Parts: sequence; structure tokens; C-alpha cells
Amino acid sequence: MDSLLAAIDLGSNSFRLSIGRVVLLDGAAQIYSIDRLKEHVRLAAGLGRNNILDENAVQRAVESLQRFSERIEGFHPNRVRAVATNTLRIASNASELLPRLEEALGFPIEIISGQEEARLIFTGVTHELPPSSDRRLMIDIGGGSTEVIIGQEFQPLHMSSLAMGCVSHTRRFFADGRITEERMRKAIMAARREIETIARPYKRTGWEQAYGSSGTAKGLIAVLAETGMSAKGITREGLETLRNKLVRDGRVDMETLPGLKPDRAVVLAGGLAIMLAAFQELKIDLMRAGDGALRVGVLYDLLGRDSKHDKRDETVKQFMHRYQLDTSQSQRVEAIAMALFDQLDLPDDGEKQEVARTVSWVAKLHEVGISIAHANYDKHTAYVLGNADMPGFSTHEQALMSAFALGHLGKLPKYLPEDTRSHWLALFCLRLAVLLCRRREDIPELPLSLSVNDNHVIVHASEAWLQSRPLTAYLLEGERTEWKKAGFNIKVEARSA
Repeated sequence: MDSLLAAIDLGSNSFRLSIGRVVLLDGAAQIYSIDRLKEHVRLAAGLGRNNILDENAVQRAVESLQRFSERIEGFHPNRVRAVATNTLRIASNASELLPRLEEALGFPIEIISGQEEARLIFTGVTHELPPSSDRRLMIDIGGGSTEVIIGQEFQPLHMSSLAMGCVSHTRRFFADGRITEERMRKAIMAARREIETIARPYKRTGWEQAYGSSGTAKGLIAVLAETGMSAKGITREGLETLRNKLVRDGRVDMETLPGLKPDRAVVLAGGLAIMLAAFQELKIDLMRAGDGALRVGVLYDLLGRDSKHDKRDETVKQFMHRYQLDTSQSQRVEAIAMALFDQLDLPDDGEKQEVARTVSWVAKLHEVGISIAHANYDKHTAYVLGNADMPGFSTHEQALMSAFALGHLGKLPKYLPEDTRSHWLALFCLRLAVLLCRRREDIPELPLSLSVNDNHVIVHASEAWLQSRPLTAYLLEGERTEWKKAGFNIKVEARSA
């Protein structure tokens, strides 16, 4: 299975599993699909008052993921990535439900931001298209959100995630299945208002080709082709013809709409309204089908991580440049934090690797907040890492980095998103590294070593070194007091030369 990767897309309408085989050709890696599963879960239909996801929808999700779990049993965790989109982004009880979903799947699930979803969609569609230097517009109408991207080659230029999708729009305007001229007009105008907020920069940049990905676009293409409403792809004339037919019929009549699948029929009206609004607001003439989308983007992102071209590392570099960080200080803190982390003697598994990456990333970015204000810069850093758009990172990863940034000096955070011994000990290493690098000078030789037994940590240092650095000794004593609150016994042991 070492050549296989698996991506799971927990969409608002459908759940998808894609398994790809990695093949090297002339030094370049390609992914060939060998298996796909799709289940119509209708997760967004379970959102009730206050965005609470109801038990029926959760149970459908659990049962679907249990079936997916059988197919990917035995895969190494580093070769599986599961991402959840808009419905779990907005569900107020998502944090309570996530453990149940992860237990059903047997792998961690990341709730990704709208920007990250847009980036992955662009990556997936681009990899399935012929190479071109043209600018390309991509629209992905999902169940709960719509992603709109312009990119050139493999570089996205504009990315937006709009809070409307085929499921949510259908529930809002066509809940009982009845379609009228007035309802359709309101649905299109509501979608146009959303798209209007991003239209100007998109039209200014322009594009040569437009592609629609995922179920709504493919469903519309099939219907327009089978009914003869459009000769190829999606056209505005074809969409208008379909709109008029739905209004005349007063409903989605599958008998007169060949090419329409039953699971797509129930959300056709909402998806059509959004697509028509996009054509009208962005002045699109023709849209072709774009294969791949989110799940393929996830596979290629996994491939990048596996081949040491991790998008997250690229994002960290970009942030270091954007916030004009002192790279020498970042490198000092990272080097010492990682040297201390290696002394923890943690089990060599996937968790250790991810914890190590978190320490490395936060060490490099811990002074981001100084660009806002030096006072309370740790809080500013935590806010930026927790709320900025960081391509490649899941919302959970950003929350963990934010907690580490908040806790890298001063008081310890009250909790960590990953409340494990490994994560707390990793934070201790980061705090020690920042403490030791306070003078912003190179440290040729690490002056400390660690011994760890359960929650007992001994910091070994020479007596002469401690005596020559009374401020450091004082700060180490403060660490002992602070960590006692978190249930760790920290002891500084001075050894004679």
C-alpha cells in the first residue's frame, strides 16, 4: 500500500472517497485513480436552528464513514487525509460530533476553511486539465458553499468561498419542492448579491477558460446535453431555457429531464439559481466540465507532503517574509526547540511527526505578532495563526499552532486542542528555546539537557552556567511553578563541572 493515497471529502451534500496510485514517470509523480466511492449523505439538510446538526444527519454520516473505513483499513495515517467542508465549518455542535465521525472512519478528520477548500479544488481541477498558460476560472457549487477561483498554471490568483450551496439555497427558496417565477427570481438575486462582492477583481483579472466542478456543474451539463438545451458544456442560454422549464413545470420533473440523477434532482433548483447568478454577474459565456475537484486536490496535497514539498512549509516561508520576521532568531529558536524535542524520547509514530512539525512551524512564526505591537505580541501571534488564511493548514492545525503561540511564554494556555502528554512536553521545549534565545545571540552548544519520566521532567545544567546567568535561573524557576499548574513536575538539577 506504500504507493496508494486516500482522500475523503465530507461534503455538505455527498461524501466521497478516492484512492490513487502514485506512479513516477521521468522523475515526475502522477496519481492514477484506482477506486472511488460516493454516498449521498445530505449532511447540510440536517442543520437546524442555531446551526445544530441533527442526529439523523449525523447517523447517516457515521454509517457512510464506517463503510469507507473498510476500504482504507490498513492504510498508514500519513497516506490518508479526510477533510470536512462548509456544514461542519458552521455546525455549532461540530466539536462534539467530530470524535464520533473520526471513530467511524478510523482516521483524523480536518475541518478546512473556505479558502483552503478553494485552493484544494483549484489544485484538483488543474491537475486533471491539459497544461496551459491561460488564466482559468473555476466554480465549484457544493452543498453548503460555493468556491470561485481564478488561477494560472498551478498558481491561484483569486480564491473565494461564498456561504451558499445547492442544498442550502434549495432549502431557503424551494423547501417544499415548488418552483415559481418569484421564488426563482429571489434565489438568483440572492446569489448575485453574494457573487457581486467578489466580481470586480475577478473581472479585472479576467480569464480565457471557465470550468465547473463537482456535482452541480456536472449535473447541469448532463441535463443540458440530454435535453438539447446546450450543444456543449454550460451556456447562459441553456441555463435560461432550463430555468423557464422548471418554472413552467412548477417542480423538477425527472421524466422530462433525461440525464438528471435522483440525488441531484432534489437540489437542482438551488444549484441552477447559483450557476445562473454566476453567469450573469461574472459575464460567463461558456463553462466546461472540470474533473478532479476537492478530492483530487487532497490527493495531490498528500503527495506533496509525502515528497517533502509540503504546502504548509511554503505557507510558513511566505508568512515569515510577509511579517518581516528576524529569520536568524526564528532559526535559533527552532533549532534549540527541536534539539530539546528530540530528547523527549517519544514513540516514533505519526503523532510524534505531526507534533514536531507544529513545534517547528510555531518556532519560526512565534514573533509574527511583533509586527502589530511588541506588548502582548504572543497574543497577537496567536490571533494571526488562528484566524489568517494559511494555505495547506486545516482549522484544527491552526488552532493548535495558535495555542502553542499563546503559550510560548508567560502563562500556560488553559487547554490545547490536542490535549496529550506529547503536545504539552513539546510546548515545554518551545518555551525553553524562547527563554534560552532571549539575548538573540547564537548558542554554539546546547547548555541544557532533559530527562523525562511520565510527567516528571528534569532539566540538567551545569552549576557554573546557572550561576553566570541569574536571569535564566530565575526564569527556569518560574517555569517550575507554572508547569505545576498543568500537572507536570519540573526540576532544575545543577551539576558540578
